[in-house]
Amino acid sequence: QNEKELQGVVKHQDEMMSQLIDKSREVTVLKAEVSELKHLLQRAETEAKVLWEEMRGKEHQMDTTSVQERVMLRREVDKLRLLFLEKEDENRHLTDKY
Repeated sequence: QNEKELQGVVKHQDEMMSQLIDKSREVTVLKAEVSELKHLLQRAETEAKVLWEEMRGKEHQMDTTSVQERVMLRREVDKLRLLFLEKEDENRHLTDKY
């Protein structure tokens, strides 16, 4: 009887350890994604700043292509910022959960 109970407890502990390992891997993957998104966000923000500085100097020489590029970059920055915040929330949720 005691041996069966002990086997059940050991089996349950093994399952719990396996789940923790899986979650740990998931957290590691999410941290890598967050890091990549931070990098992409920083790059997009830098590009946007450069374009704004360039546009200030050429306000009277603007053409529609540069305006479209600027809008596209702004959208990309916004998308990256949103993805970053979502991944950060997922990561925080997983961290809080485990």
